[in-house]
Amino acid sequence: MGSVALRRIEDGDMDALFELMRDPESVRMAAFTADDPSDRAAFDAHMAKIRARADVTNRVVTLDGRLVGSIAAFVIEGETEVTYWIDRSYWGQGIAGRALRLLLDLVPGRPLFARAASDNRGSIIVLQRAGFVITGTDVGYANGRRAEIEETLLRLDGAGAQP
Repeated sequence: MGSVALRRIEDGDMDALFELMRDPESVRMAAFTADDPSDRAAFDAHMAKIRARADVTNRVVTLDGRLVGSIAAFVIEGETEVTYWIDRSYWGQGIAGRALRLLLDLVPGRPLFARAASDNRGSIIVLQRAGFVITGTDVGYANGRRAEIEETLLRLDGAGAQP
């Protein structure tokens, strides 16, 4: 099954992360993405900003030492939200779930929140398996779809589900 780990993002990871976040199918599934995933200057500026914030826990996800995604917890409007992005070629292998459990160990504060496009069942299942509970839905403009779509809102109050 391979060993999933998290590590701090390094400058040398930027090219790989940029490429991951440009994959058209991944952008469509994530939906709430950068306006232009191919804009490297905007990506670099965004990453520099979030890497400098003390209220962001931002990590690379590795599988057997190879970078396969990213995961983060960040504060927005006073609430800590989690997000992750896994290389599409690794979808369905349990990597997101294992990475999320590792992140939950790093981020002790509760509650935690998450959002996913309502048709992104895979991501919603990952969150629910980790102990997140659906609290409702919202509608917002999704750059990755160039349309308003429904997103599912989730909340985690406890430690999270155990593996």
